[in-house]
Parts: sequence; structure tokens; C-alpha cells
Amino acid sequence: MEITPERVKHLRQKTGAGIMDCKRALEQAEGDVERAIECLREQGILRAARRESRPTAAGVVASYIHAGGKIGVLVEVNCETDFVARTPEFRTFAHDVAMQIAAQQPLYLGREAVPEAVLEKEREIYRVQTLHEGKPEKVIDRIVQGKLEKFYQDVCLLEQPFIRDPDKTIEELRKEVAGKTGENIRVRRFARFQLGEEA
Repeated sequence: MEITPERVKHLRQKTGAGIMDCKRALEQAEGDVERAIECLREQGILRAARRESRPTAAGVVASYIHAGGKIGVLVEVNCETDFVARTPEFRTFAHDVAMQIAAQQPLYLGREAVPEAVLEKEREIYRVQTLHEGKPEKVIDRIVQGKLEKFYQDVCLLEQPFIRDPDKTIEELRKEVAGKTGENIRVRRFARFQLGEEA
């Protein structure tokens, strides 16, 4: 399929990627726009991975208030420069993360933040559940590990499916935005408040 300027422009409008990146992705995908978008996402993620070690001193503290003032969230999202911190992509990402926290109530940022004592307790509960289900001893560890992965998705913000697009996690969304902005982006910390909830 011929890679026309119109096709490149269409992909650029859809993704916000650079013209040459769009052209290369379309060539790689043999003109298929959806496959080209996948190529751009993969490349953005790869580029973002190389940026992971760069310092993030700029950013925003985003807030979200829900349910008539009964739920509130503050989240700090960092990037490398004030310029990127002011872009619509970055601001939208920070707002979306705040909404995610309000809706899904994560307890931890990522799996490395989950205390070992909590993990041990969960493993023990899953092991007892699996034994009660009568599963063979040789598969119990695999089943427990599978349940633990589900636990991470429930309680870790970065591993939760994004409420606006459940096909991607918050971490995948973060990498996508990092790819579009060309900077290292990091969700640093958050706090969720619910009226009447015990501290």
C-alpha cells in the first residue's frame, strides 16, 4: 500500500507522533493504520524505557473531587521539565490518574511498595483457599502466584486497568505519555480521602 502524505497526516492527528515517526511506522505496518499505531506505541514504550533513569524534578500535584465533595484525591506526577508539565497530554494524564485513584481505591503505588507482611498474609489465605478447593499439591504454588498477580492488579495503582481504557494499565498509559512527550514521567505519590473514613 502506498504511504501518502494524507495517510501520514491522518496517523499524526490520531497519535500526536512526529511526521517521520508516523511515516516509518506506516512503512513498517505496510500502510495499515492500526498496526502503525501499535508500532508507535511499542517504539514509544521502548524509548520511554531508556528515559527511566533520568531525573524528574518538575511536574504537577493534580486533584480530583468526586461524589459532591465526599471523595478527594491528590496525586504528584513528575516529569523532567516545566515545559512538558504544562502540556495538555501531561495535564490530562495527571487528571486521569487522580480519577483512577478516586474510582479504584488503590492502596499502593506499585508492587514494590506492598509490605512483605501483607504479601505473606495474602499467600497464606490463597494457599488455604486452594487446599479447600481440593487442588493437587503440585499446582498450588502456581495458583497462589496467579491469585497474587490479581491482588497486585487490585491494590497497586500502576497495575490497575485504566478506567477509560481497560485494555491498558496505568503503567502502560504512563509509558505511552512518556513516549509522546519525550520525557521520563513518574507517578510519585498519592493520597485518597473519603468523608467519614477512618485514617
